[in-house]
Amino acid sequence: MKAMILAAGQGKRLRPLTNKIPKPLIEVANQPIILDVIGRLKDFGIDEILINVSYLGDQIISCIETSGIKNIHFIKESFPYGTGGALINAFSRLGNDPFILCNADIHTEINFNLLPDITDAAHIIGVENPSHNSSGDFCLSDGIVTLKSVNELTWSGISLIHPQILEPFLNNKLPFDIWNIIFKPNIKKQSITGSTSNDLWVDIGTPETLELARKLVKDEN
Repeated sequence: MKAMILAAGQGKRLRPLTNKIPKPLIEVANQPIILDVIGRLKDFGIDEILINVSYLGDQIISCIETSGIKNIHFIKESFPYGTGGALINAFSRLGNDPFILCNADIHTEINFNLLPDITDAAHIIGVENPSHNSSGDFCLSDGIVTLKSVNELTWSGISLIHPQILEPFLNNKLPFDIWNIIFKPNIKKQSITGSTSNDLWVDIGTPETLELARKLVKDEN
């Protein structure tokens, strides 16, 4: 099985820290967060990983190549194509089978075994709503993803996706995001399934959540 890690964002909310270093290279637990994500995917048995890069992307490439990790393939974007646009740009390299999609800017202990082996559309993992996303992203009804005005779960950024759901969007203008443009039409068709994790998860998008992730790691040790 393949996996793709989204690593092209500019990390604007973390400035000035991200003025000179891309967000995936920010350290938690004494290593860049993207290396932790890669390590967890490798431990799960993923043998090939695609990573899209754009903003300060050469730093990400250099870091991973220096680490000695094998079977990593980089897809360069001339500007950040968005979380949806990144998949469209990588479409020809994703293959015909479901693949794991994971954000590069999360610190988590979520078990990838929560993902099914197959899907006809997508399966997403949700977590308890953090304080910065109190309205959540989605709810679950008998394992089917639904949307309400106030939702019980926040998307963790970890999913299993079948490439066929990308096909209607191959000619979309870039950039665009995966949630609103790709997921929501499929959620309305009740074709996206989901599960819930209570494992450690922090979205490292702001100085406050970065501090939280580092504190949780320190407390664990």
